[in-house]
Amino acid sequence: MADDPRRDLAEFLKARRTRLSPADVGLEPGPRRRVAGLRREELALLAGVSSDYYQRMEQGRDVRPSEQVLDALARALRFSAEETRHLHTLAAAARKPTRRAPQRGPGTVPPTTMRLLHSISGPAAVISAYLDLIAWNEPCAALFGDLTALPRPQRNMLAMLLAPGADLTCPDRAATVGEMTAMLRTAVAADPGHPRAVELVGALAVHSVEFRTLWGRHDIEETTRGRMRLLHPVAGELNLDWDAYRLPGVTPGPMIVAWTAPEGSPDVQLLASIASQTFSTTASRE
Repeated sequence: MADDPRRDLAEFLKARRTRLSPADVGLEPGPRRRVAGLRREELALLAGVSSDYYQRMEQGRDVRPSEQVLDALARALRFSAEETRHLHTLAAAARKPTRRAPQRGPGTVPPTTMRLLHSISGPAAVISAYLDLIAWNEPCAALFGDLTALPRPQRNMLAMLLAPGADLTCPDRAATVGEMTAMLRTAVAADPGHPRAVELVGALAVHSVEFRTLWGRHDIEETTRGRMRLLHPVAGELNLDWDAYRLPGVTPGPMIVAWTAPEGSPDVQLLASIASQTFSTTASRE
């Protein structure tokens, strides 16, 4: 993670610029090119800003682009609505004076949320914006194993999928890791100074080349549902859907994630077959 939000903005713009070819935006390729993607001057021309101004943005210098400039850059870079929101979030952070991140109190799960969690018959968990498993019900422990056996910093969905041997239990792990890395970057952009964000990204970057590569791509995603294929030691192969429901309050904040299978499918019966396994449940700290 960059210490200066301006650097995050600069790296995001550069990563996206280098992915576009002249042909993508209707430009002639011209003579042999020594840079990947669009040149800075070409992007500045497409967005209607001066080359010098855009260069200073990519250098992480103290520029404060207006909403109109950001929207023009987003159009020139062919951004989706999600990517445009992310660009505005990064720019808003870059406009604020650099300061030490305030210390935040530990995350807690309200008693009402805990009751809701344990009323869900299938696997469900409360997961932080940074993908930490804060609390879970017994079916979730039966699905993923005794989570209390893991040190708290490792009770993280992304860290678990990056751990050695994760391919043996999650055959489609690589695609899920890419998706979750993009989710993590989106959350970090909303609160770049959060101590847990700094700790987690630093630890994953040190221990995983795969994570460093994906983090450098600057992909962002606000995923709320997906698919997961697991190889369970008792039930065998499980093909599950997951849905995330954000809890009201601070943004980015925790969410309830539930894993389900279509009614009448073999996976429903397999989920029931592991429900008798009992592990401890807990609420940890962010």
